[in-house]
Amino acid sequence: MNDVKMSSDGESDPASSSDDVQSPVRVRLRNKKISTEDINKRLSLPADIRLPDDYLEKFNLIGPALFEQPISRRLRRVSLSEIGFGKLETYIKLDKLGEGTYATVYKGRSKLTENLVALKEIRLEHEEGAPCTAIREVSLLKDLKHANIVTLHDIIHTQKSLTLVFEYLDKDLKQYLDDCGNTIHVHNVKLFLFQLLRGLSYCHRRKVLHRDLKPQNLLINERGELKLADFGLARAKSIPTKTYSNEVVTLWYRPPDILLGSTDYSTHIDMWGVGCIFYEMATGRPLFPGSTVEEELHFIFKLLGTPTEQSWPGISSNEEFVTCNYPQYRAERLSNHTPRLSSEGVELLSKFLQFEGKKRISADESMNHCYFSNLGNRVRSLPDTTSIFSLPEIQLEKETKKPTATPDPGNTHTPHTGNIPSRRRSLLF
Repeated sequence: MNDVKMSSDGESDPASSSDDVQSPVRVRLRNKKISTEDINKRLSLPADIRLPDDYLEKFNLIGPALFEQPISRRLRRVSLSEIGFGKLETYIKLDKLGEGTYATVYKGRSKLTENLVALKEIRLEHEEGAPCTAIREVSLLKDLKHANIVTLHDIIHTQKSLTLVFEYLDKDLKQYLDDCGNTIHVHNVKLFLFQLLRGLSYCHRRKVLHRDLKPQNLLINERGELKLADFGLARAKSIPTKTYSNEVVTLWYRPPDILLGSTDYSTHIDMWGVGCIFYEMATGRPLFPGSTVEEELHFIFKLLGTPTEQSWPGISSNEEFVTCNYPQYRAERLSNHTPRLSSEGVELLSKFLQFEGKKRISADESMNHCYFSNLGNRVRSLPDTTSIFSLPEIQLEKETKKPTATPDPGNTHTPHTGNIPSRRRSLLF
């Protein structure tokens, strides 16, 4: 399905005498029978769009010459508005999914397609305008078109709110874990990880960092398609910079270099989070569930070993590290904590969990790791907007509902998850 490319980037078209205020449907043209498919192709609309009853009629009254002329951005905007895009009345609110500081998310239905949608309604304060997180999300998502990134279908701007209309997915990864008793089928762990890497690789090639990876921001539908969501903290990194905030990424998924105050980072900030999510899918437990920065680092060093100048050059001159005076832990074997992972899986996990960002494996390299060899070669060469499940050899295994997993007695760096507050934040906040 082609995504609707909304032209809401604030750019204006050059003035033109032919399309100043006119709708394309009011231009006098020659006769030919015009189909819904012709209009969908002309305006890059989804194949399942339901055009208003009188819209196709108008086109057939004015004839085919419209399709012989190039369409300007302004004409396209008028056409989309006539169809119903950019209007609140086009969407029916069904259920409230959750509420955050700036936004409320509803499950809804589009009158244009009859498909379910997620409506993220961002409240606009009169003095402040749109929150910067919403502006970032819109500006990035309208340019990211990928099977493993949530699709932004429409943008509705009113005086009181900015509503982002997303494709609807059934649950997030945290809910998926809960539903299968924290024991995801090992094959499905591999499929979810591959799709996460595929979406991230696409972002990173475009110099976009997600910066807030966690299970709640990974959405999954019934087919098993996993999609990156919540780009509110994301940043486009077009030039090297040392001024990014280190107050990003939920604590449990935040890399040690950022925890220790680094603001000089790149795409590798996301790869530590991938490792933490990989571990959580494989074991059913969060890897480093610290409640403070100091405790988070303590859990990390207890598993991976307290860093030294040899293992992390420059660490001995880091003021925050020296001040905390961490015990000298020796690294534990990751395989002791991940009994369900193959040796290839453990090796890949270790490549994500490197202290130094520059030593972490990239999303692109990860997809070629031998851990994924049994998925075949074709998954690596699919077009960006094609799902991996379009391949007959890629199938989601049926999950077995099991009791919640108990903590691994050998996993002494992780406290009992039953005592940890859930800290879940709803999708798309």
